[in-house]
Amino acid sequence: MALFKKRTAGKPGEWYYCLEHKKVEEGPDCPGKDRFGPYASRQEAQHAMDTARERNLQWENDPRWHDAPAGPAADDD
Repeated sequence: MALFKKRTAGKPGEWYYCLEHKKVEEGPDCPGKDRFGPYASRQEAQHAMDTARERNLQWENDPRWHDAPAGPAADDD
């Protein structure tokens, strides 16, 4: 008998996208470090990588996330 139970976050009925297996899973099958979610529906989980790609593009183009001052760079001499 194990001293500690293996616990995973999440509940059946929640959908996840597993980064390790590259598939949609219902409930907490894989460790949290290997999944996106939870999502409300299977369809949302199927588009997890598209959603992540879109959000990354938005963040890359958001001027609030860039620390570099506006204008020419100092290395251009």
